[in-house]
Amino acid sequence: MSEKLKSLSVEETVEIGHKLAARLVSGDIVTLDGDLGAGKTVITRGITEALDINARVCSPTYTIVNEYTGDEDSKVPAVFHFDTYRLTGSDDFLDSGLDEYFYRDGICIIEWSSVIEDLLEDMNERRIVRVTITGTGDERDINIEGL
Repeated sequence: MSEKLKSLSVEETVEIGHKLAARLVSGDIVTLDGDLGAGKTVITRGITEALDINARVCSPTYTIVNEYTGDEDSKVPAVFHFDTYRLTGSDDFLDSGLDEYFYRDGICIIEWSSVIEDLLEDMNERRIVRVTITGTGDERDINIEGL
């Protein structure tokens, strides 16, 4: 199933993250692809807010992955937020042991997922929700597939 949405502001992009979170469950993998500054981290912030995970969400550009853990009231125990932009490919991801996060209790959100696309194609045991963001200025087209 595919859903096409439009955002005209950061606040609307956060709200799209809220709506997406309502349909996610632990074990899901969310891929986020789009140009620099497209709103990938903003959607992640909306997802964590809606899941009642209190975290300062920022792009894990240099750390590769940020862990945001919930408390007993959170809808999922954790969100694992990846930025694979600086990786050379799936071998780099696997050699770093980052694939272990896929088997933990939580939701994985991967910015620049195209870098590890071949690895994700083999993830048959997990639901993959693909989010693509395009547009310029404040106007964004957001396509969601896999829900």
